[in-house]
Amino acid sequence: QLQLVESGGGLVQPGGSLNLTCAASGVTRDYYAVGWFRQAPGKEREGVACISSNDGSIRYEDSVKGRFTVSRDRNKNTVYLQMTSLKPEDTGVYYCARIATDLSFLIYPCPREFEYDYWGQGTQVTVSS
Repeated sequence: QLQLVESGGGLVQPGGSLNLTCAASGVTRDYYAVGWFRQAPGKEREGVACISSNDGSIRYEDSVKGRFTVSRDRNKNTVYLQMTSLKPEDTGVYYCARIATDLSFLIYPCPREFEYDYWGQGTQVTVSS
């Protein structure tokens, strides 16, 4: 059984940075995509970015482009979300999720939320002065 564990959340001032980690353990697949999502208080969960294990392609939602960076370490089965220039509206619980697919995000959009098979428990990010 695959398990995902997020870490790295916390409280940060506006303009600050945080680095989130999504570590996978258990049975893994050769090709998969990892998505990052967030859920603000009182709002629906929304996608942030996704990364393909096939070709390493990444796609970002417009709200985080230029501020967030996704990277991966395949040897460690870990995906990272580096967040900079954080804003109060970035506050929320951040989740990573995984789907078995070889899609390239150079061509395709990120998978939709319901398409992901495995989810982490989430990590809280609070941006406040």
